[in-house]
Amino acid sequence: MAHKIGVIGDKYSVMPFKLFGFDVCYGMSARQIRDSIEQMAAEDYGVIFITEEASEQVSETINRYRSRIQPAIILIPSNAGSKGIGKKAVQKNVEKAIGQNIL
Repeated sequence: MAHKIGVIGDKYSVMPFKLFGFDVCYGMSARQIRDSIEQMAAEDYGVIFITEEASEQVSETINRYRSRIQPAIILIPSNAGSKGIGKKAVQKNVEKAIGQNIL
């Protein structure tokens, strides 16, 4: 069974993902972002990409899903550039998996 992929963030950052067939939710208020995550999780999305800016508004919601296998919530930079939050999360997960930071 193939799982769907969703993308959440501001319109200009996530619109290009529609070209790849991903489901896109534009949301800039914390409530819109939280509701989009909850809806995608309930609909068995395998991966949810969310811009770093959007993730900062709903960190408690994202943290609830960190221990679950699905959906995987991946932070991505917005069209304004990276804040380094996503990279730090990847480094942390790599270090946890292999015991040291190789990035």
